[in-house]
Amino acid sequence: MLVSNRINHGTELTGELVSDGDIRVEGVIRGTIKCKAKVAIGPSGLVEGDIFCKSADVEGRVKGDVEVADTLILKATSSVDGNIQTGKIVVESGARFNGICNMGQREKKVHVEKPVARTLQTEAVS
Repeated sequence: MLVSNRINHGTELTGELVSDGDIRVEGVIRGTIKCKAKVAIGPSGLVEGDIFCKSADVEGRVKGDVEVADTLILKATSSVDGNIQTGKIVVESGARFNGICNMGQREKKVHVEKPVARTLQTEAVS
């Protein structure tokens, strides 16, 4: 059973919020949201921090970066100040967004270690 979480109007949370289930924000979150399901920011909702989730609907305000694996929907009343990384995006007329938006699958950075220079010591053979 998937759990649903709700931060109601008048509630303020500071710190990291991690959930396997859906999250609906009508209050204020100051910190990072990590969600394996859907994040919905209601009209009175404010998130000051980064959001990482599977899908998202934004009607309120976000001040931070948003990374969505599937679809991000920015409703007419939404305001996002931060960069967006998403598979797909829907932007309604009136939505406000300030930042860089990258769509599609995120490139995976490959970390290659540089070889360490070593000194080879040899003995003279007589």
